[in-house]
Amino acid sequence: MILTIASGKGGTGKTTLAVNLFELLKEKSDLEKQVRLLDCDVEAPNDNLFLNSDLPNKKTVVEKKPKWIEENCIGCGKCKEVCHYNAIAKIFKSILIFKDLCHSCGACTYVCPNNAIQEEDYAIGEVFSSSEKCSHFVAYGLLNIGETAAPSLVKAVKKYIDDKSLNIIDAPPGTGCSVVSALDDSDAAILVTEPTPFGLHDLKLAVELTYKMKIPTGVVINRSDGNDKIISDFLESYNIPLLGRIPFNRKYAEAYSKGEVLVKAFPEVKQNIAEIYQNVLKLNGNEFNLGAGSVLEEFNCNAKEQQVNKNFKEKAQQSAPKEIMIVSGKGGTGKTTISAGLAVLAGRDCKDNKIFADCDVDAADLHLLLKPEVYHNNEFSGGTQATIAHDDCMACGKCLKYCRFDAIIPFEKKYKIDMLKCEGCGVCLLVCPVKAISENEKINGNWYLADTEHGKMVHARLGIAEENSGKLVSAVRTNAAKLAEAEDRNLIIGDGPPGTGCPVIASVTGIDTALVITEPTVSGIHDMTRILKLIKHFNVDAMVIVNKADLNLEMVSKIKETAKEYGADVIAEIPFDRAVNDALIAGKTIIEFGKGAACHEIQKVWERLNN
Repeated sequence: MILTIASGKGGTGKTTLAVNLFELLKEKSDLEKQVRLLDCDVEAPNDNLFLNSDLPNKKTVVEKKPKWIEENCIGCGKCKEVCHYNAIAKIFKSILIFKDLCHSCGACTYVCPNNAIQEEDYAIGEVFSSSEKCSHFVAYGLLNIGETAAPSLVKAVKKYIDDKSLNIIDAPPGTGCSVVSALDDSDAAILVTEPTPFGLHDLKLAVELTYKMKIPTGVVINRSDGNDKIISDFLESYNIPLLGRIPFNRKYAEAYSKGEVLVKAFPEVKQNIAEIYQNVLKLNGNEFNLGAGSVLEEFNCNAKEQQVNKNFKEKAQQSAPKEIMIVSGKGGTGKTTISAGLAVLAGRDCKDNKIFADCDVDAADLHLLLKPEVYHNNEFSGGTQATIAHDDCMACGKCLKYCRFDAIIPFEKKYKIDMLKCEGCGVCLLVCPVKAISENEKINGNWYLADTEHGKMVHARLGIAEENSGKLVSAVRTNAAKLAEAEDRNLIIGDGPPGTGCPVIASVTGIDTALVITEPTVSGIHDMTRILKLIKHFNVDAMVIVNKADLNLEMVSKIKETAKEYGADVIAEIPFDRAVNDALIAGKTIIEFGKGAACHEIQKVWERLNN
């Protein structure tokens, strides 16, 4: 069995469930099969931080990337012409290859007439694993910082799936291409959520993905306080099973911060996880119906649409606006909560002086708290989509042979394209001898201009299972800068994506300050270190905020030491505050809610940033 644990966004408790389910099942005396835990959250793998497993095996994972052989080049430029990712440039007689943009599709090597573009192994990350003789197997992938090829590393981790074992896969958060790779071939999916408007919004995204992939799905509500009707009503309306609940309890958070496994420390959690597993076994064949459309509500534009060109008219400004991007090494640290709180405070102090930009396009949530009134909706295309004309296909199989993304599948004795896996590289068009394959511009998502009570906002939504989230992040930042220029705003506050991959690179490149949100946990310091390395690589100033700081003061000291190593100061320690969760349930920012110690500390953060 392949059981994948996923979520619409990070921080819902996905890792907690994966680790505790693994620990529970490996101790079951009546379980004859080996249990395997494969951590496919390759940008920020955390499972082994809690298991402390001995993983003696390390394997470097490589992709084939092009290199230019100058003496063979005739300067035709065909390699540049066929590259769909702008990874090749021709300058005079020289060819420049940008490996960070390359998707390893092989198009450039295929068209080169003189063998001037050849391929070499290029390391994208590593996979660490137990000995195969180990009774209970663990493996995880670690993507190199700044690398974009997360799906390839996910696939490398999944090579350790054993057909005779129960395989638990801890998927990346969100609904992008790396999540599709993790969910592919799963027998069942567990989606972890929490009973807040944030949780419901992100759950809808994840549900839509597993529905498209036709994977039996159930839901676990984490941090449940008995008031989770917002989630249960949704599940009931679409016939999606509720597998179980994990209560909201500070003592669980404190244990997590120390790296403890909950099923070992708390008998009631062990019982909860056992019941969840028994309900998972009933998922086989479960179907739910989303109807013809998306379960997500689309943004509607108002009458201001016609004014957008006037608002966007460029005009000279002596200096570019200052840009602060709020980031985290992984989701769930409180990034959006803090971003929304700062947005409200900025609106009170300087409403006409700043722009908000929600760059977390894979699972954008800032709009749930700032409640924007959208006046411009623009489609975003980050690539192309190939299609095969069935009547013209001669079933030669060349497209299948040359596609490196497993996007060509047999269909009625010929072939068709799996839209969830196609990356729009165009290789299939190049190799088809009868020109049965065509490509069209693909709409990957939408970006929006909006008014909020606190100021102007630019945000976006990436389509389910879509690629090119880094390009959409760039579109959000570009249009936020245009809006700031058009309206003489001198501050842009951005809510960035989690992790260290392509979207984060697109978020932090060229900004003035990165505000890193972390938590005093073993996973928090691990993920913070990776994002600080990335920020330092781009020569960006960084500051750190420790959220839920009073859960583990010893870990706060370690965070301060690590931050100092990377030239960053810890500017705030926000305490664990139940009022934050109460505010989210009420659909308010913590500042508007106006209660609790966290509210006071976020006000102090804004005073520090505003000076």
